Formats: sequence, structure tokens, C-alpha cells
Amino acid sequence: MNKKFSSLTMLYAAVLLAVAMLPISCTPTPPPTPKDLAQEAIIPLPVSLEATGSSFRLTEKTDIYVQAGNPELERLGQYLAGLLNPATGLEIGVKTTDEAPASGHFYLALGANDAELGKEGYQLEIAETTVNLTANEAAGIFYGIQTLRHLLPAAIEKPEKQEGPWEIASGKIRDYPGYGHRGSMLDVSRHFFSVEEVKRYIDLISLYKMNVLHLHLSDDQGWRIEIKSWPKLAEIGGSTEVGGGEGGFYTQEQYKDIVQYAQDRYIMIIPEIDMPGHTNAALASYGELNCDGQPRKLYTGTEVGFSTFCTTKDTVYKFIDDVFRELAALTPGPYLHIGGDESHVTPMAEYIPFINRVQDIVAAHGKQVVGWDEIANAEMKPGTIVQLWAGAENAKMGVEKGAKVIMSPASKAYIDMKYDSTTELGLAWAGYIEVDTGYIWDPAAMAAAEGVDKSVILGVEAPLWSETVTNIKEVEFMAFPRIPGIAEIGWTPANLRQWDEYKLRLGKQKARFEAMEINYYASPKVPWAAQ
Repeated sequence: MNKKFSSLTMLYAAVLLAVAMLPISCTPTPPPTPKDLAQEAIIPLPVSLEATGSSFRLTEKTDIYVQAGNPELERLGQYLAGLLNPATGLEIGVKTTDEAPASGHFYLALGANDAELGKEGYQLEIAETTVNLTANEAAGIFYGIQTLRHLLPAAIEKPEKQEGPWEIASGKIRDYPGYGHRGSMLDVSRHFFSVEEVKRYIDLISLYKMNVLHLHLSDDQGWRIEIKSWPKLAEIGGSTEVGGGEGGFYTQEQYKDIVQYAQDRYIMIIPEIDMPGHTNAALASYGELNCDGQPRKLYTGTEVGFSTFCTTKDTVYKFIDDVFRELAALTPGPYLHIGGDESHVTPMAEYIPFINRVQDIVAAHGKQVVGWDEIANAEMKPGTIVQLWAGAENAKMGVEKGAKVIMSPASKAYIDMKYDSTTELGLAWAGYIEVDTGYIWDPAAMAAAEGVDKSVILGVEAPLWSETVTNIKEVEFMAFPRIPGIAEIGWTPANLRQWDEYKLRLGKQKARFEAMEINYYASPKVPWAAQ
């Protein structure tokens, strides 16, 4: 072969290869997309927000860096990656570091030592090159991650790969909650909900920075937690539900699984065993809890106020001690809820000493009592909390006796109430609660009107009773879009909450609700937007 020809051929091939590669290697990185952080639909609304008009773009080179030496941060990094990777397909990894990473990455770090942020606050700084999330404690990092979810396109919530780009508006957010108690109650007694359904509800309320799930575990229609020392509670009391369905109960292992799942999302479980009324499921399981020693018939209706423990029998207090001993051992949070509501057939002369004695039993197991507002008729032992639902005068009486208050006014916060007269699910005894009605109230102002100071209000809770609600999709319909509003009441300062502004942010949640397959009520009060 001619050497000169061979050399020219090789040179020509090299030039062609270089030219072929030129469009790829020289393609410029697209500039950041201008975005206005102030226009993003974040719920709850942050305390402070500064927009800088640009954005951070996730790419195939993006990773999540976490401060080294903190296993909880590493877990949160993996949690964030698990939220981002299915829809983006970017295979974002999690790495540890002793210092802030180079450009193009997320960085999660503790140690802000920022008194204003407290235990649950966070600071989020989004630049074109980095996203830095800092907090005093891990809970703040978790809540900052929820804000990041709201800043990404709604398609980030889908379980399969979606088209990008994946961009986050730039700026700075400083955020922390107004109240330490922000939650919902789920009634699993009137109708039973599976472990997976409860976990689904935990996931949904955690997106809006709620930190409490109160589980109503016993009522006339069903007993839902295994108590090993009284096994018939689950076997008999757990065997039915409203309408005569098969009911169900959680084994202790299943309950511990729910508790851990909630803890991983910084949600505290508060278990409720309602007493001395709302107790027919227990009374049907063990006749000795009745004054006549005879078991009651199982009940599948929806009436209230007809049942009561025999408050003068020592056997009843042995039973309560055993139940709370086992439940306290399964529940890491500080509270046990003793119910105490609508005990219409228990004479007040018996009700008061009963509640006093039960408070002592709970305290003996290292827990604090929470009870519906009727318990304020009794003494308030140290640490007892009154949950206002119907009687503002009860809450005031409890406070005068040294109790603190959780605000759950039925006319505002009961999310099992119908939206309007056409709503097929729900009840209406506390009135219709449209989305605006459920949002336009302030716990401190409502309490102040009854002479109760804001300093004794722990927070807010939205109960969802399940007389008419039979599955998780029906739960979602009653909870959404009202739960985001209750969450914002618990988190955002009152002076920043305005219905006319909030409804626009709520309307922009439409795409996120649909990406997460939430069965929500499309209220006509809300201007629902495609994006």
C-alpha cells in the first residue's frame, strides 16, 4: 500500500471524526430558565421567601450530598432520592461529605444553630448551581424536602419516568411552624382501614408538613388493636363495623409497623381508646366490664351515647390498666388519648372519678392524657390535654384547671362533614364545611373569644370520623382539599393567611393531586388550574 495515500486516508478519517463529534461536544448548556419563586404553589405558605428570578436544573450529573457522620441525614438523602428518581430517571445518588459539594448538586446539613428555626424549621437556598437545605434538627430537613416537592413539577410525584426538564425556582426560604401540633384523626373503628391504607394517609398528610396522626382505635362498632392480655377484644370486638362488614384489627406487630412508618415521616401516632362511653365493642367482648356481668350484642349502627363501662367495678380498672400498659409499650410518643366524649348514660357523679382514675393509670405508664373536651369536668392532672371539639366552655374550664388545648372545632375542622347538601359522603350535624369555611378561621382568635390565651394552644387537628367512609379513596375525598388548609393554619402565621391568595395556590395543586391519584373534591370555590 502507498504510505502517502495511507497517511492521507487516516488524516481524512480523523477530520471526519472530529467534525462528527463537534455538534455534540460544542452544544452549549441551555441557560437557566427564569422562574419566580414567589409564584410557586407551596402549601403551607412559608414564613419568609425571597425570589431571585432564576432556577436550578437537575441533570444526569446531579447527586445528593449529605453531611458526613449522621445516619439520619443519610436516610433523608435516600428518601429524597427515592422521591426524585422514579419520575426523572436520573439515577440521582446519595453521597456523604465534610463540606459543601461542587456545583450541580443538593446538599443537606444540620447544625444551623438558628433559634428562630426551632426543631422543625429549615432554610432552603436555591441557586443556579446548588440547592442547600439546612436545619437544626432532622425534622426540619424533612419539611424542607416537602417544600422541594412543591417546587418541582407535579409530574415528580408519578411512579414512572416523565419528560423533563426538572427545574426549581431560585431564591431563599426560611420557614418554621406556628404550632407544634398539626395533625389529623382517622377513625378506624366505625370502618376498618388496612395497614396500607393508613400508610397512604400518612404519606398524604406528611406532604403538607403535618406531624400527628391520631388513631381512633375503639368505639361501639369495633375494637382495632390486639391486646394480648384481653384477646377477645380483637377476636370479638374487632369482628364487625358499621353496616355489618367483617371489620378487622391491627396485630401489635402491624401497629408497630404503622408507628415506625409514621416516625420515618416525622409523624407521631396518638392512639385513642375511647371511654367510658363509645365502648360497646369492648362490652360485647367481655361481660365483666358491664355492671350485670353480661356481654352486650355487637353493634353496627351509628347512634352514640348509649354505652358505658361499669365505673364502680375494680375489674374495669384492671382492664384499663392492662390495655394502656400494652399500648404504652407499643407507642413511643408521649400521649395516650382516653376519649371521654358523649358518655351520656354515665352519671356525672361516676364520670368525674372515672376520668380522674384513668388519668392516674395513664401517668403510671409514663404517658400524658389527651381527651375530648368533656374531660375538663374532672380534675386536670399535670400534663393533661383537652381536645376542643364542641364545648368551648369545657376548654376554658380545662385551661383554668391547668390543661393545654388542641383545637378541633367541629364546625371548622371536622373533615367528615359534607361539603354541601349534594355531597354523597359525610354527615352534616356540625354544618356544611366547604373548603373556604375550613380555611377561614384562626385557632388563637377562636380561643381568645372564649377567654383562652394562645400560649396554651398546642395546635390543630382535623378529625375524620368514618360512619359513612368505607375505604381510602373515600377518605381522600373527604380530606382533600381540606387537609392542606388545616395544615396551613397549623404552620403559617395568621397574618400571612388570606383566602383569596390561598385558593390560587390550592387550585395549582390540581396537577399534583392527579399525579398522586388523590380522589379529591373539585370545589367550585377553588379556581383549579392545569399547572
